[in-house]
Amino acid sequence: MKKLLVLIVISLWCSSLRAQSALYDESADAMQQITQAVQTAAQNNQYVLCQVGGNWCPWCLRFARFVQSDTAIHQLLEDNYVYIHINYSQNNKNPQAMQYLGNPARFGFPVLVILNERGEVIHIQNSAYLEAGNSYDAQKVKEFLSQWTPQAVKTLK
Repeated sequence: MKKLLVLIVISLWCSSLRAQSALYDESADAMQQITQAVQTAAQNNQYVLCQVGGNWCPWCLRFARFVQSDTAIHQLLEDNYVYIHINYSQNNKNPQAMQYLGNPARFGFPVLVILNERGEVIHIQNSAYLEAGNSYDAQKVKEFLSQWTPQAVKTLK
């Protein structure tokens, strides 16, 4: 009985930790997330970077940790993007948002969608092209993010 009680407590504790560290909010209204992000981006001369995926996806979690842990990439995100996580899961596939974003799930997960300050999809990126081994390639991620900043898109070369 004592072992069973300990197992139950540990299980509940682990579930609680998972819920607290969840990157994607399965109950979130993705269209509302997008609308708010676009408004913020427009006010700050930024674009919106939507990372579409779910807490079930190890590569989704890995990408989020990667871009937050690399100082240069993190700064690039902060300066140029409103970075949001759009949930796609068995419990909530957010069909309206997926249609709005150009049905990005066709590329696998995570998939990155860039919206301009008017909320228009300007690029959908298959994240597999940014991978290196069991992680992501810092140079590839920096190049990708740099090539889709508001300044880069609006500047003629």
